[in-house]
Amino acid sequence: MPAALPTTYAPPKALPAATPEKRAQIEKTAKAFEASFISTMLGEMSVGTDAEAPFSGGEGEKAFKSFFNDAMAKSVVSRGGIGLSKSIASEMLKMQGLS
Repeated sequence: MPAALPTTYAPPKALPAATPEKRAQIEKTAKAFEASFISTMLGEMSVGTDAEAPFSGGEGEKAFKSFFNDAMAKSVVSRGGIGLSKSIASEMLKMQGLS
């Protein structure tokens, strides 16, 4: 026989709101993670696409490609990103018991 359902309904307790400082800190961390993710994606996208002279940057390009990817990723995030940081920030708030 199935268990009886409770006769009263108790809504879930509301989570305490995060302070503006905490929210800003979480947003900054989430954006940094998104930039790191995008930089890694850009790096993986360029694997095996080495150009030959005179169209390549040679050893200098290889040495500084990661810096270029990082700069591109930060630029993308500063213009709204790919939406990853919003989801990450939301989950970070939930993990800390905040809304």
